[in-house]
Amino acid sequence: MKSTCYVFVQDMTPVGFIFAICAFATCGGYHGHLQIKVDCAARIQNNLSINIDFGYPFRLQQVHFRAPLCEAMREEVVFLNGDFSAAAQFFVTVGVLAFLYSLLATVVYVFYQNKYLKNNRGPLVDFLVTVIFSLTWLLSSCSWAKSLNDIKTATNPTEMLLLIAACREKGNRCAATQEPSWSRLNTSAVFGFVNVVLWSGNIWFVFKETGWYKTGQRYPSRTSSRKRSSEMHERLYSESSFDQPDENFGPFRQESFTESRGDFDKQVQRQASINQSQVSFSLPETYLGKTGFYERENKIVSQGPVIFVNEM
Repeated sequence: MKSTCYVFVQDMTPVGFIFAICAFATCGGYHGHLQIKVDCAARIQNNLSINIDFGYPFRLQQVHFRAPLCEAMREEVVFLNGDFSAAAQFFVTVGVLAFLYSLLATVVYVFYQNKYLKNNRGPLVDFLVTVIFSLTWLLSSCSWAKSLNDIKTATNPTEMLLLIAACREKGNRCAATQEPSWSRLNTSAVFGFVNVVLWSGNIWFVFKETGWYKTGQRYPSRTSSRKRSSEMHERLYSESSFDQPDENFGPFRQESFTESRGDFDKQVQRQASINQSQVSFSLPETYLGKTGFYERENKIVSQGPVIFVNEM
């Protein structure tokens, strides 16, 4: 269940291969039909129908049909103009390869997720392939959209009538009774650009699994660190504001606080005076006087500098 959620949340590959199938299937399986009716003025041949069939890979220069000649009981072979196989085959090839890679990636995500994330090789390869498919989808979709417009122009009934000699003669009447449907090919071009959006958006999801994104997350920029430090300072300032005494306690609370503080100071002074009275000795004060004799009990003790000791 965890791996399945990983596939559908972290990656849009399962959705990508569905749209890839829709893209190349609507283009590769196309078959167009055009029918033209010819009425000759000489009434030699009337209500002649010409059926023109074409389809993938849209090599129109190889598509031919037989058109009647109203002058006699003869027919001519007419070929269409244009070769649009390169763009069509490129579009279908990209769709098939994208489908196969999406299917393979889905299997790897579901059953081999640990090996995929090991050594960061799987995400890097997946990232490069996704970028390549995004570019190829863009190129193939643009080229196919341009070729589709040219195919519509080449198979336009007005252009087809100009290719038939009987329709270029005056007096003969030609009209297209059935035109090809372009809704399927238009859908294929839309699916192509949808795949461009899907694979381009998938680049971000695959990039998040690479080591490049994780390295950037591990070492944030200076701006982010400065923001974090400023937030920490704000938090500390807000917490220190709670430790400060409130000034709105009222006059009674303020006076009681000052009185208790005065009593505490008096107790400290009393304790200091008691400690001084209990001291039995203190450091003597000395004074160096002139050289002379110091007598004690009428006896000479020493001769030299006089030292006066002030005892407490």
